Amino acid sequence: MDWVGPSIEVVKLVGGRFVRYVKYQIKYTDLLQEFAESKQVLRSRRDDIESKRETQLQYAPYNVVRTEVEDWLKEVEEFIGRQDVVDEVNSRGCLSWSCRAVILEGRTQELKEIYDRGDNYTRDCLVIEDHSKKFNYYVQNFNELKEKLQCKQVDIRSKLNLQLVSGKIEMEQVKRWLGKVEEMLNGVKDIEDKMGGSPQHSSDSLVMLLREKIQEMERMCEEGSQLPDCLVIDDPSASVVELTTSELQGSEAVKANILECLKGEKVTMIGVWGMGGVGKTTIMKHVYNELLKEGKLKKLIWVDVSQNFDINNLQKQIACTLKEKLEEDQNTTNRASMLSMMLEKQRPYLLILDDVWSSFKLEDVGIPKPNETNGCKLVLTTRSQEVARSMGCRRIQVETLPKEKALKLFLNKVGDTVLSCSGGGIKEDLESTLKDIVDECDGLPLALITVAGSLKEISESRLWSVALNQLRECKRNVAGTDDADAFQILKFSYDRLKNQQIQYCFLYCALYPEDYKIPEEKIIENWIDEGFIDEMEHRQSMKDEGYGILQKLEDNSLLELIKDDFTGACVRMHDLIRDMALDIIRMSPQFLIEAGKALKELPEKVKCVEGVEKVSLMHNYIEEIPSSLAFSTRLTTLLLAHNSLSTIPESVFEHMPELKILDLSFNWRLSSLPNSVSKLVKLTTLLLESTSLEKVPSLSGLGSLKKLNLGGTKIKEVPEGLGMLKNLKCLFLCGSKYGNILEIDEIADGVLSNLSKLQELIVDGSRIKLKGDVVGRLKKLEVFHGWFPTANEMRIFLKCEPNRLSDYFIIVGSNLNLPYHLIKRSPRYKKMMVLKETSIVGENMLFSSVQELCIDACHDIRSLNDTSVIKDATELRRCSISNCDGMECILSSWINNPVVQNLECLDMSNLHKLDGLFEANVMATSSPPPRAFSSLQDVRIQECKKIRKLFSSWKSVEYLQNLERISVWRCEEMEEMIASDPEEEGEGGDTIKKLILPKLKYLSLQELPALNSICSRRAVMVCDSLEVISICDCKGLRRMPLSLPLVDNAQPSPPPSLKEIVIKRSELVWWESLEWDHPNAKDLLQPMVHFFFEPSIPQSE
Repeated sequence: MDWVGPSIEVVKLVGGRFVRYVKYQIKYTDLLQEFAESKQVLRSRRDDIESKRETQLQYAPYNVVRTEVEDWLKEVEEFIGRQDVVDEVNSRGCLSWSCRAVILEGRTQELKEIYDRGDNYTRDCLVIEDHSKKFNYYVQNFNELKEKLQCKQVDIRSKLNLQLVSGKIEMEQVKRWLGKVEEMLNGVKDIEDKMGGSPQHSSDSLVMLLREKIQEMERMCEEGSQLPDCLVIDDPSASVVELTTSELQGSEAVKANILECLKGEKVTMIGVWGMGGVGKTTIMKHVYNELLKEGKLKKLIWVDVSQNFDINNLQKQIACTLKEKLEEDQNTTNRASMLSMMLEKQRPYLLILDDVWSSFKLEDVGIPKPNETNGCKLVLTTRSQEVARSMGCRRIQVETLPKEKALKLFLNKVGDTVLSCSGGGIKEDLESTLKDIVDECDGLPLALITVAGSLKEISESRLWSVALNQLRECKRNVAGTDDADAFQILKFSYDRLKNQQIQYCFLYCALYPEDYKIPEEKIIENWIDEGFIDEMEHRQSMKDEGYGILQKLEDNSLLELIKDDFTGACVRMHDLIRDMALDIIRMSPQFLIEAGKALKELPEKVKCVEGVEKVSLMHNYIEEIPSSLAFSTRLTTLLLAHNSLSTIPESVFEHMPELKILDLSFNWRLSSLPNSVSKLVKLTTLLLESTSLEKVPSLSGLGSLKKLNLGGTKIKEVPEGLGMLKNLKCLFLCGSKYGNILEIDEIADGVLSNLSKLQELIVDGSRIKLKGDVVGRLKKLEVFHGWFPTANEMRIFLKCEPNRLSDYFIIVGSNLNLPYHLIKRSPRYKKMMVLKETSIVGENMLFSSVQELCIDACHDIRSLNDTSVIKDATELRRCSISNCDGMECILSSWINNPVVQNLECLDMSNLHKLDGLFEANVMATSSPPPRAFSSLQDVRIQECKKIRKLFSSWKSVEYLQNLERISVWRCEEMEEMIASDPEEEGEGGDTIKKLILPKLKYLSLQELPALNSICSRRAVMVCDSLEVISICDCKGLRRMPLSLPLVDNAQPSPPPSLKEIVIKRSELVWWESLEWDHPNAKDLLQPMVHFFFEPSIPQSE
């Protein structure tokens, strides 16, 4: 044990150093681990920041990384890229562990400081916009999109030109798209001028403008891509549409004479002449309709010429009838050349010029002279034999009716009140007086009809005697005009109205141009504005009163009811009745009427008439009002709509203290109003629709104003003083009917709240976002068209109980790119809602009275059962559903509800998950309630890719007894129209199931590649009302299961109503292979086959 002592001494000597050595080695090891961990954390932070940087750079290509961020990342890279600290320390072999620990501790501290400096970059935005790069980026995108849009425009135009052949016109959707593109491309020129500066000096506003235009062009390119392959439709003017006319009375021989001349080759120009009201127009309408049925002429053209003849206007009317357009800035000669070429394309045609008052040269208008070579014909009607002679026409006179025919016409129009109950002849006590009244009408059909209308429902002989005396008295007071006799007879009917209010309403119609179709709603609004209809609590009651007056005037044959496809129901004055009205008006100097006379400047008589109260200068080409002009100080109504005014002098309105109605609408060039408008303190109606106004003077002084229409203008701000119009009842701040958006963004809550008397608020087609509570506080509101940006605002409005609304068009959600092709706005239904890009599941936001509903891009619904539609919209008649990605079926369960019973039209498009109208097990497990879909008339489905069967069973068809139209287009997986019932299919036997659709008129199947059958081979469709079958690109279809009626010999005959079967010419082979249940069916139906238009493909040489 001798060694123990010395060992202890050695330990004492070196122990302290050893402990310190071990201690520093341990510390170094810990620091080394801490350094490695910190280094890894720094790498992670670097990676996070780099990832964030890349994400933010991708968000906008014109962004650049902030300098301090780049410096930090560089510093991190340099630090991490240094020689490993262990290697560095080890390379210095002489260093003690303590020195090594100090070095490592310093490196770790340095690393932590770098890490801490990066802390801000985990929260802050790492990039900034490079203004120059941003500008160049948008410029490049702008130019690329412009070029893309121009190419698409050229492609669409080229394709359209190939498809535009005779009998075809461009679709309205295509026309609107091309127009918007043209307008957009014209508008970018200003931006391109601004882009000429250097990027450094480009303003933020220019960049914003570029971004807006890029978005607009992207949207237009997308819309262009969605246009259908076929860009044209049948020309309605070329289709067989008869003119509405009254029964022909006693002029059959004249009609036969005209037809004989037109069908022959020698007579090419005919002049039908006779006194006003004798029936020339009626005869020619019957001729027109008969020639339409024959179909031998390529084109029939009808133009109303009227007394105010103007070559430019006649050229415009003929071109419009041909669906063509003449340039307004061309001179008459150039327009004539263009019109001549248009007419040459339509040969052989019949041109009917109705009511020609003076002769003119055909070549001046641009009408090629009809001759045997070109096969064209021309007929004009005129009161003057001299006009017919001077124009080189074969003259055919229309004479008044002989006594017997005149009596027959009168009895037909006066009704049964004058007939005997026993033998059906005239009552004995009326016979003599009635025949005397007929004699006084001198055989003039218009006079007979009008006088008979005024004596309807009168059976007392004493009153007939009074009427005879009044009629004779009228004829004794004849003024010295050619039509004086007729005027006085017609005036008899006017006098017998015996109601000054109705007489005023009748005379007001004469303020419109001759032969003008006046929309019924428009003329009733005019009467209300003028005060002819007494004030009532509800505006709808006043309108109802107006319809009653219209009915009275129509019953008395003083106005003619016209159905117009574009404007709806209209009325028109016969030109002779209008002349009579003007003759009455001339007895008083209160009216000055120069409407529709193609005036380019104010007539002299406007400048010199004192005391005039109503001036109508509408539908002219007046470009300016002289500043020196002073209208009558008694003027109450000034109608200048549809002119070419660009400005109005300040002085014009300074001396009109009594003016109540000012109509300047449809002056497209009018860009400003004089401030003197603000001085019209008695003004009740101000109509400025479809002008180019960007601002209007202050309205604060117009305290009497009841109606203000600024629809379709270019104003961008709510007019100053609008909230002070305490008497305002009708406000129009809407887009135009041509699709122009009103740029106003909002109406301050206080402004609308102040308009407490408002009955009509029309703000659709604008950017105005409305609030439900604000609109809900308008307790007198009856008509409302507007936009709620959220479903919640609509629900708030609904809680205000606005059930008083008689007319509404409400958009909920987004108001951009509305599916107007689905929004029908039928005149029958005045209560419509559009739900777009909004959630509709949950609390109700629909009126129970809604009649038309359009649901677009609402992705949270699987079926209508998920919504309040089924429960709440009990008056629903039309329902359109489109672009709803979650929609799988229309009904997921049967509900006994008025919606299911009352629905008339169901339109479905772009529902990519839709696999049936009803959920698969609905028909199998339960029966529909009574009268389910009993009112359904129209089913349309397009671009629903997943649906395989339209109707899931034979049973479903049994409920569709009022169905009139089935249209299916581009449903790629559609295999069968009417699915078979497995039970009935399995029964065996030879029994044929009859699927009866008694009212079906139109069946259209287009682009259905998977369609292999319409129904089972053991079923046939019985469609006795079917008029049109249209099938295109359904090459898998092998059988047409149409049941044909059998005649006595058991041979089939065509369905009595069937007019045409439309197929592609290129699918003739398919047509020939199509199977029918009767072997003779195809030959029997062959004459009814017509072909789709298909553009020819140029052959390579």
